[in-house]
Amino acid sequence: MISFPPEWKSIKAVLSHDWLTGMRGGERVLELLCEGFPEAPVYTLLHNPGAVCETISRHRIETSCLQKVPGIFSKYRWFLPFFPWVVGRMKTPGADVLISTSHCIAKGVKPAPGTRHLCYCFTPMRYAWIFYDEYFGKNPFKKALFKPVLNGLRQWDMKASERVDHFVAISEHVRRRIQDCYGRDADVVYPPVNTDFYTPAGEPEDFDLIVSALVPYKRIDLAVMAYNQTGKKLKIVGIGTDGAELRRAAGPNIEFLGWQDDAAVRDLYRRCRCLVFPGEEDFGIVPLEAQACGRPVVAYARGGALETVVDGVSGVFFKNQTADDLIAALEKCHQTTWNSSAIRAHAEKFSRQHFIDGFAESIRTTLAT
Repeated sequence: MISFPPEWKSIKAVLSHDWLTGMRGGERVLELLCEGFPEAPVYTLLHNPGAVCETISRHRIETSCLQKVPGIFSKYRWFLPFFPWVVGRMKTPGADVLISTSHCIAKGVKPAPGTRHLCYCFTPMRYAWIFYDEYFGKNPFKKALFKPVLNGLRQWDMKASERVDHFVAISEHVRRRIQDCYGRDADVVYPPVNTDFYTPAGEPEDFDLIVSALVPYKRIDLAVMAYNQTGKKLKIVGIGTDGAELRRAAGPNIEFLGWQDDAAVRDLYRRCRCLVFPGEEDFGIVPLEAQACGRPVVAYARGGALETVVDGVSGVFFKNQTADDLIAALEKCHQTTWNSSAIRAHAEKFSRQHFIDGFAESIRTTLAT
């Protein structure tokens, strides 16, 4: 059971989130905040009720004008250049604190006069500041077309950061990025992992696992190259824009499972030899879910993985994003005798209660300044 701070009952809060089109790590954070502030309205660009949990959907959710666009839930990224204009017209009520959970534009929601603004920042706007080449590098025409748009988004994002009274980063990696992009300091509170749900059971079987969106910066293509060479079994859970291309490139030893619910993913975590994490992430909850199930992780030695995986205790790192380096790390992982209890103990340091306790302290700081 999670214990929320007693003072939260007397705090009038407003919540802001980029968009509600699925349940990924950011939505798990919002879910907990919705539990802690059951009366708080949620302001967001879009809300697809069938794609998010009941805890979020039962709140009063205020959406933008984009909600009325036909087919918007599959095409909303086409409207990226208009997001600043849209979010700038969203009006929030007076409150003690506006809490934005943001990787794109949620922190651009304007707090009412007298309302303090705390931003739980997954990263400065991903599309404008980082992974530019990963999104547009394969298409020079698209890259040239979007360059002035992204320059404008960076300027807007910098201006929007000035509306935030207090930043909280999801990792030391993101804290440094906030300093670089915005010139602002930030607390660090790691995102919550449901260690009550993700638990060890059974013995590993003869396959490795990826759980990821199938998009360029996740570098699933690297894993496909490596497993095509080794012939070892790999199961991939997830959907995304790269799905068709990855399937065409994959050998018969690689199985694509599409979207799976939490219970099915937990079962796969428990049965895999290891989780493979080939991209650079701001934090990465998936590796910790696998570790909570007692399974080791093979991860690229950059970004948030350096804070969530302990080399030799809960996983193995590879230093270069090449198929050869990944294969070498996988061989080392497969040849190691792992202590499932030690792996699980490490993941428990990132529990939902740890998140609530850390976030509560940041709220106290925000309201006291």
